[in-house]
Amino acid sequence: MDAALKEMPGSELNAIINKIASAGVVGAGGGGFPTAFKLKTGTPIQTVIINGAECEPLLKVDQELMARYPAELLATLATLVQATGARTGVIALKEKYRETHTALAGEISNYPGLKLHLLPDVYPMGDEHLLTYSVTGRTIPPGGLPLQAGAVVLNVETLYNIHQALEGHPVTHKYVTVTGAVRQPITARVPVGTPVRELLALAGGPAVDQYLLIAGGPCMGKVTSINAPVTKTTKGIIVLPLDHPLAFGYQRDLNRELTLALKVCCQCQQCTDFCPRHLLGHPLEPHRVMRAVTYGLADITLPQALLCSECGLCDLYACPFNLSPRQVNRKIKAELQQKGFRPGPWQATTPSLFREGRQVPTQRLISRLGLREYCERPVTFREENPTVNQVHLPLKQSTGVAPEPVVKIGDRVSAGDLLARIKDDTPGANLHASINGIITAINSNIVIQGGANP
Repeated sequence: MDAALKEMPGSELNAIINKIASAGVVGAGGGGFPTAFKLKTGTPIQTVIINGAECEPLLKVDQELMARYPAELLATLATLVQATGARTGVIALKEKYRETHTALAGEISNYPGLKLHLLPDVYPMGDEHLLTYSVTGRTIPPGGLPLQAGAVVLNVETLYNIHQALEGHPVTHKYVTVTGAVRQPITARVPVGTPVRELLALAGGPAVDQYLLIAGGPCMGKVTSINAPVTKTTKGIIVLPLDHPLAFGYQRDLNRELTLALKVCCQCQQCTDFCPRHLLGHPLEPHRVMRAVTYGLADITLPQALLCSECGLCDLYACPFNLSPRQVNRKIKAELQQKGFRPGPWQATTPSLFREGRQVPTQRLISRLGLREYCERPVTFREENPTVNQVHLPLKQSTGVAPEPVVKIGDRVSAGDLLARIKDDTPGANLHASINGIITAINSNIVIQGGANP
């Protein structure tokens, strides 16, 4: 398909993009980049990659969706490949996902332009840079996007939401794994805006009295609360006992970290040796960043922090003193971005010859994190709609700007109704009602008080 098709009004790609934008589809994990804008590009796309790595331990959402909806996912991927003019579509998943692989392999023969790519069970293979290199053999420039390697990368649940959008259904629900110290680990489909406390109830409640809640995976998640709402990017809720070593890690104090680093960092370079981005050839050396910060040096290496993916291998696995270069990088990134700092082009090199030998097996990481008992517990899949009587829907659930409300307090809405609209050509995502009910508040959130779900 000619690349100029992307500029033609009424083209197949434009029609698909419009449906995706109208449905409010965003990346179903991470930063939630608006999917319509990811596809709206003048750069030729050679490969559409579906990220089925789900590399964070404990999470099961994408594995379940691939196993249960292989035909829908493959048909949608084929549609995207045809519309974008890509050469091929690839679903990349870990070789260990045998049930999922069997389900997809049984359907993929119907789609000659698609293929499966099996990944090793290493962390963090779901990182876009690592995944793109594994699938295409091409490296994304440091600080760059997959498009610069001719690829678009979409999450499995995002692909499922595109399937729903093409059927005329907006994003109203989210699949979330609830695990850790709960009585019955589950992966459940719940309305967007559901309070975390209701997810915990679906999982039988916490199995301990004092606990820390993590939204996301155990390595890259964020501390959350029982009253926080599920958003379009919530992938998991993990309950950790307060005395669990990983819970301590999530409560680190940056000033204490810097004091410790000044006293005990021996510049062993383990953080750099295991850094996945460094091993891919990016000019990121966490040990040098730590040295510059702890000694107050105006070092030219500080902007390297912008290249950090915050995967956490440096502090969760590599550092013998349990220091956190990741937390330091996060602080530097925030300060540089606040000041509007824009680095010049990064000088990339080829992937390290030591890269393959220094990849971290997920099972070894699980043992190091003390998560073995949680990983070995079966996770129940629940797709039936739970009754949720109130939802809090943050207006901003994606990269970009918040949409503008098109409803007012007192309006009665049904699940799927448009609540807030993004302006044309503005990065962001539309927001829709996830339950039937009445609008009771509009601020940074839209609150719906309602009855039973559809």
